[in-house]
Formats: sequence, structure tokens, C-alpha cells
Amino acid sequence: MQQPKNLKRLLQALAKQGLDVTYNDRTYSVRLNDSSEFDRQDACPTNADAPTAEILLPEGFPVEAKALKQLANLAQIRHPAGGCVCKCCATPDFHPGDAGVAIGSIVQTEGMVIPAALGSDINCGMRLHVADLSLEKFLQKRDRFVELMKGDYFFGTRDVAMTAKTSRALFQYGIPGWLDAMLDAPTGSIVKSNLDQLADEIDRVYLGGSMNGDWKWAPEELVPDTGIVRDGGLATIGGGNHFVEIQVVEEIEDKATAFAWGVRKGQLAFTIHSGSRNVGKYIGGMWRDRARSAWPKNLKYPDSRLFPLSLTANPNLVSDYLQAEATAANYGFINRLLLAELLRLRLREVYGDLAAPLVYDLPHNITLFEGNRWVTRKGACPAHPQQPVIIPGSMGATSYLLIGKGNSEFLSSASHGAGRIRSRFDLNREGADKSEDALGLTGIDCITLREERRIEEAPAAYKPIQPVIDVQIAAGLVGVVARLKPVLTFKA
Repeated sequence: MQQPKNLKRLLQALAKQGLDVTYNDRTYSVRLNDSSEFDRQDACPTNADAPTAEILLPEGFPVEAKALKQLANLAQIRHPAGGCVCKCCATPDFHPGDAGVAIGSIVQTEGMVIPAALGSDINCGMRLHVADLSLEKFLQKRDRFVELMKGDYFFGTRDVAMTAKTSRALFQYGIPGWLDAMLDAPTGSIVKSNLDQLADEIDRVYLGGSMNGDWKWAPEELVPDTGIVRDGGLATIGGGNHFVEIQVVEEIEDKATAFAWGVRKGQLAFTIHSGSRNVGKYIGGMWRDRARSAWPKNLKYPDSRLFPLSLTANPNLVSDYLQAEATAANYGFINRLLLAELLRLRLREVYGDLAAPLVYDLPHNITLFEGNRWVTRKGACPAHPQQPVIIPGSMGATSYLLIGKGNSEFLSSASHGAGRIRSRFDLNREGADKSEDALGLTGIDCITLREERRIEEAPAAYKPIQPVIDVQIAAGLVGVVARLKPVLTFKA
């Protein structure tokens, strides 16, 4: 693999910013060269020195010092009572995060968890369905379909009401608990759904869509003792890079796997990218503050302000945090399910009886116990052997259905997208070129009520998807199963 141009000059510039960086065969390795006194202490005897973090990047992609510093900070976190980072790496959609953790980061820890490494967008993830409906037939009634979906997604015509018992089951057990309670007392538009199909599809959700949550961590107004819960945040897309997109299966590259997963060329597809919304924000914020409060009073705060929870010092806090995170994750699974189910019901209303089965649903913001250690993925998805992986491009670029390879060097992970290259501020600033051509929006069918969202999420905001896919294939993270071409995108 050819070295990037001006590599020596780049590494020298990064060194001046406190980073020791090396490059070898598509991979940058980074660590801080100015660790604080506390960080040099042998706080974790099994890992006295912080591991070098590694980033897989396509040649020619920007090497952002801010993101490298954030990853190096993450790699050196340890707790004085015990607990350390064992491995830290990043996927090729790597870019700076607003809360001090780079998007695309993966961190493996022993004896501690780091709530801030995940943040508030808990169980943001991807969900993919396919339908036996041609693009031609879809476009014939496109306008009617779009108006119905705008009502559900933007104007509140959706009805996702549920009993108090169902809401508690949702937070406690995720999809299986919610479905069992809904079978007992169907409410809202779900009464029109094929509940047997939803039950059959649980096996196509990562972890079965169920984690060890507890409704006590949920916002109080969503878990009343009795009555009907009408949650204004449920079945909503959310802001930022979240979306619901209609696509067409453009090409099959792994015919055997695609057949096994029920995917065929020419099918319509729809992909949902969303998470736990305000519930994740509520729980993530709560535990950011609790982790800071639990930091030893006689020690200065770490420079990164990323506070770990030690299993030795605070075992109850560790278990409580993981349970709280799981509670938000269960909500995220249901949020994506309902976003998809609203769309599936409208497809059937407009185009007739369609099965539109689920291909897969997987998270890319979550902490999981894998092997004998915790792995936290921030803007990266699991990519274990034979597991489906969904990596979207921008709304003007191809998305990919892939199969995981279980590469241990990158903790059996893959990217969750292409990664931003321009900030939302940069795209919206006064004087920026907002023409359709400059933003890459020519010919893009984006359904939104906010013009600024269309600009912020324009194709020009994102890195090209193809090099991101190619470098992961070359490194043995994933293999391509199918390519999906965008048709129209809903942005909140």
C-alpha cells in the first residue's frame, strides 16, 4: 500500500499538537506524547501503559488532529482504583465528536466502563427491510405515499399509544416484552399490524432486540402506574444524520448470502437510522453526571473529562449504569421497529399486501460484554462472523448490505457510515455556496420540513462511501452482499 503524500510533514505537524502518530498499510497509530502526571501512574497494573490507538483510513482521507486527540484521550483512560483500556481503535468513518469522543471509536475495557464513551445517543442503529415492489410501481403512487408518511413522521398523525403495562415492558425487556404486552392489549395503529410477523422477525434483530433493562431508569412520565401512554418522541426519526430512506436493491454481489437473507435485485428497500431519542439523552446525561460525581475527591479531573466507573471502587454504579443503558437501548430497538412498521403499514395501504420482511436491525452506539471484557462502540457497529452489517452512504450515494468477518484487530467492528467531512455550521454559514450543485443535491429527493436540515445533511457534508467500504474489505472487516441505491429520504 502506497504511503500518503507528505506523510512526514503530516506526522511532524501532529507531533507539535502532542500526538505521536505512525502509519503502516492504511492504518494510523496514535498516542499522546504529553500525558499528565496522573495518567503516567500505574493505576492499572495489568496495563500500566495506555494502548496505542489504531485508525483504519482510506488513502487520501483527511487526518483530523482533533479526532486523533480524542481517540488518544480515550485510549489512556484508567481508574485509580482499578480498571483500564485494553484496546482502542476506530473505523474509517472516523471524525471528531461534539462531546469529546470521536465518531467511529471502539474501546475495550477491563474492570471499568466509560459512560461518556457512548454518550446520549444510546442504541442509535440501522434497520433494513426489503419489499417485492418494483421502483416503477413505487413511483406511480409516490406522492400519495409521501403525504401519508409526512403525516406520520412530521405532523403527528401516527398513533403509537400503549398501556402503562406495555410501556414498562418496553423498557424492561425490549421488543419481546413490548410485543407480549401488546398482544394482550393491542393499542394504536399496531392493531393493523401482523403481530405474528413481528414475532418471527425478532431473530433478525441484534440480541433479539432485548437487553437487561429496568423501567425505573426511564423518564417518569413514560412509566405511569395505569392508563395510556402517549409518547411524543416514540416513532420519530430525530435530527442530525438520522433518516428513513427508500432505496432499490441495485446489485447483488454475494448471491448465496443475499438469497439466504431474502434480498434480490430490483426489490424496494427501506432503511431506518435512529435511536433512543430523548430517553437516551435523559439517561446518557444522568450517567455522565453520576460518573463525574463518583470520581475520587482527592484526585484532579482527567484532562479529557471522560470519567470511568470502576468495578472495584463502584460495582453497584457499574451494574446500574449498564442496566440504565440497556433500558435506553430497549427503547431504541422499539423506536426503529415502530418507524419501520408505520412505513410498512403505509406501503400496504397504498400498494397492496406486501410482506416487506426485516433483513436485520443492529446498533452502533452501545456497550456490550464480549469475551471477558466490555466493548463500547461509538458510531461503529458489530461485525461478527456471518452477521449482517448495514453501512449507509449519504442520501446521494450508495448504501451497502455487508457480512461481518469478525476481525479481532478492530474488535469485530465496522463503520456505521461514511463520516462527515464538513460541519453543519460550515454548510450553513453566511457566504457558503448553497447551490444545489455545490451541495450535491441536484436530483436528490429529500422530504423534510426544514430547509436547513437538507443543507446540513447534503451529500457534500459527507466523505465518499466507496473508499470507506473498500478499505474495510481489504482489511478483512466485512464483505459486500448487496448495493442499495437511494430513491428518496425522509429527514426530520
